[in-house]
Amino acid sequence: MSPGPTDLHHLSQAVLNHAAQHGVSLTVVRFPAGTRTAQQAADAIGVELGAIVKSLVFMVADAPWMVLVAGDRRVDEAKLQEQMQEPVRRASADEVRRATGAAIGGVAPFGHAMQLPTLVDTSLRRFPVVWAAAGTPDSVFALTPDQLKELCHGQDWATEG
Repeated sequence: MSPGPTDLHHLSQAVLNHAAQHGVSLTVVRFPAGTRTAQQAADAIGVELGAIVKSLVFMVADAPWMVLVAGDRRVDEAKLQEQMQEPVRRASADEVRRATGAAIGGVAPFGHAMQLPTLVDTSLRRFPVVWAAAGTPDSVFALTPDQLKELCHGQDWATEG
């Protein structure tokens, strides 16, 4: 069931606002049992694991970057570091919260106070619709892979299967 506007967490509202500013209408759906992990989200929504967008934050030369990955894929940090030509490490929980405002397990791909440089896993194109967190560990929204890339101003990036 989708909550009314007054029921939305401020981070979910920020996601909707960002999308609306770019001409895209989204609907946030909440699952009280939680969608903290990609598998929990896939199970709750009833979709393949790969249709879930994992919003991961990495520190690239001490600057936060968003890496959007299909739920059934992993980020090869060595490959990422090679591409970036800078030291790369997964952000700590505190760094994720500072960069996005959200806790790990609820990080939205966009709608943050600051625009993060973003890489988008090209394997998400296997699905006509993908699902991403909406700022909390129990809220998600659906969109097309092209909308995702457009709304986060992302660059294509290929992950390892």
